[in-house]
Amino acid sequence: MADAKVIPFGDDPRTRRARPKPKDGGAGAAGKEAKGKRLPGRKSGPLAPVPEQHPAPDDAVVAEAALGASEEPQAGPGGGGGWDRRIAGGLAFLRRRLTGDYEVDEFGYDEELTDKVLMSMIRPLYEKYFRVEVKGIENIPSEGGALIVANHSGTLPLDGLMLQAAVHDTHPAGRHLRLLAADLVFMLPVVNELARKAGHTLACAEDAEELLRRGEVVGVMPEGFKGIGKPFSERYKLQRFGRGGFVSTALRAGAPIVPCSIVGAEEIYPMIGNARTVARVLGLPYFPLTPTFPWLGPLGAVPLPTKWTIQFGAPIPTDGYPAEAAEDPMLMFNLTDQVREQIQHTLYKLLVQRRSVFF
Repeated sequence: MADAKVIPFGDDPRTRRARPKPKDGGAGAAGKEAKGKRLPGRKSGPLAPVPEQHPAPDDAVVAEAALGASEEPQAGPGGGGGWDRRIAGGLAFLRRRLTGDYEVDEFGYDEELTDKVLMSMIRPLYEKYFRVEVKGIENIPSEGGALIVANHSGTLPLDGLMLQAAVHDTHPAGRHLRLLAADLVFMLPVVNELARKAGHTLACAEDAEELLRRGEVVGVMPEGFKGIGKPFSERYKLQRFGRGGFVSTALRAGAPIVPCSIVGAEEIYPMIGNARTVARVLGLPYFPLTPTFPWLGPLGAVPLPTKWTIQFGAPIPTDGYPAEAAEDPMLMFNLTDQVREQIQHTLYKLLVQRRSVFF
């Protein structure tokens, strides 16, 4: 798109003769300074007792159109101008993608694509389908690294995506969550690329520690496949949290641990069985059998519209421990157990408060 030509205020040939010329240099200097710039709400003060001449309506319309034609337009409060700005912003985004004028970090994270596209795809599920309610978002620090530790469930890892949307859309500082994902995620075509673009990285201590030292918010679900693939009869019962590797990572980086409890994901795919033979053939950790899948085919893969609640607990600080604390197995065991008990207690509390699975 060609750059819009800005017509400065006061240069309309139709009104040039009707306006008095400034008698001194001060008024003329002020006119030059205001040229091409609009200061909304400016009032006259002691140094400017005479009100400024307002531009003709046609001048204002032209100037507003020129200001709205920037490469990164802001959405207006409504009307056709808002749609024009959105279209211009979308075209500018496409141009940057086609020309390669965008940035990704060494982990493959594409912040612009995540904000403008991937979050827009997740948001309908987050807001309309699962109607996620977020509590305790203020427990995530506004700056610096933090490790969010959450329970894992639901047969498919939709809880990780909803957790990412919760941090992205509700945190006052607009923070982004970098999730640690299992090896299987990065072995699947298409899913691998999307996960990298969305900021997910391999669940290893080195990557997690590097992100925390950079001041990122990192998310981990220590239950892994044991949590996401557990039968429906064991819903909301936390599985083993591994060997406490996430605690060691937080201690090395000096980042606080934020426990997180997710209610609602357990019921989206009630897993009543596991076809282990099929899972072994396909190279999967489990093959779920639900009341609708695989009996209804692709229709059985549609999750049930349960009502979700995500609560972030009080952070557990780790910066007060000495450097060698990360090698203390007893300390890691105690902190791991503390995080697990806090998540489990909050899950039971949320379940008691819940009126219904779907409302």
